[in-house]
Amino acid sequence: MTPLRHGDRSQAVRHLQTNLNNNGARLIVDGHYGDATEAAVRVYQLSVGLVADGIAGSKTLAVLAGDDCEQLLKHADLVNAAQRLDMPLANLYAVNEVESKGRGFLDIGKPVILFERHIMYRQLSKVRNDSDNHTDLKRRADQLAAAHPAIVNPKAGGYVGGAAEHQRLGSARVLDDTAAPEAASWGAFQIMGFHWKRLGYASVQDFVTAMSANESQQFDAFVRFIETAPTLYKALKTRQWAVFAKHYNGPDYQRNLYDIKLQRAFERHSECGCGQNPVEVLRSASIHQQRQAAP
Repeated sequence: MTPLRHGDRSQAVRHLQTNLNNNGARLIVDGHYGDATEAAVRVYQLSVGLVADGIAGSKTLAVLAGDDCEQLLKHADLVNAAQRLDMPLANLYAVNEVESKGRGFLDIGKPVILFERHIMYRQLSKVRNDSDNHTDLKRRADQLAAAHPAIVNPKAGGYVGGAAEHQRLGSARVLDDTAAPEAASWGAFQIMGFHWKRLGYASVQDFVTAMSANESQQFDAFVRFIETAPTLYKALKTRQWAVFAKHYNGPDYQRNLYDIKLQRAFERHSECGCGQNPVEVLRSASIHQQRQAAP
């Protein structure tokens, strides 16, 4: 489902405006996603507790259609994280918009994952206890790679996407129930399982349980990730977007313009007053609507 956002003009926007009006907005149903419509979306999002980004994405449209939002990321989660990290709320709104994968769960109810076969190979070779012999571990990893190259491999690849990634994970868990979940990235922010100890979870299974609960828990893992990475934390707090994108996305961040997208998202959320009191947002929407209606 393609998100509807500021500047769009379509029949889908007319339908959105009608649904918003049915929920208390007073929009001109003209099919133009202008300032008033964006503000009305924020009002609705705040009223149901969703992240108030002003974008009518799949989550907002689903809740408007009557779906439950209990499992979804909340505005309060970002507010609490901003206080916890001592930074402007707009910083986190920008990161959520650009860096998250949109939804943290598949339609089948399982968390979004991506299984990394090269990380599985690495984790199988990892010395975990004093009694472990690296040579023996490496030999076993090589044997498994020869027998199961799709899920154990020194080289990255083999991705199938969507629910099929859980099938790959399931096959890997048969081989090793610790290395397998460590070798997958989890949730909307794609946090790798092997970070579980650094992030303060009791075990990788505890981490997986949290990632499988709701998007709020997935976002909490992201916050822990930022807290335990001084360079990332400083870059996010001071809005050094290129530095943040490089360390979070890797050296190819420029190819996808992550730093520019983050800057633009921050500016938009700062200007629109994310986290603003719903009454003030509604007042802003009313003003914008009057301006649009003026001859």
